[in-house]
Amino acid sequence: MPEMRFRVRWPDRSTSLCYSPSQVIKDFFKPGETYELEDFLARSRAALQIAGERVRQKYGYTCSSAMSQLDEIETVAARFSEIENPKVLVEEFIG
Repeated sequence: MPEMRFRVRWPDRSTSLCYSPSQVIKDFFKPGETYELEDFLARSRAALQIAGERVRQKYGYTCSSAMSQLDEIETVAARFSEIENPKVLVEEFIG
């Protein structure tokens, strides 16, 4: 199962290098596109849950790294919940 990483830029201009155990992330995001924070969160949840499920189907266990990544994304995103119109840029896919 080809894993991949993707870099995002948060509303404060900081970046995170994120992990997905599956390339399904490409079905939810496009490099260079900016997403409303809530839309980014919803897409991240869906993509990482699918990725984790693919690991479970193939190996018999859920990918804890996918769920850890989702937790990290949600923790960082919470910092921006009070600002007006927060957006997240998906900068690139790696791998």
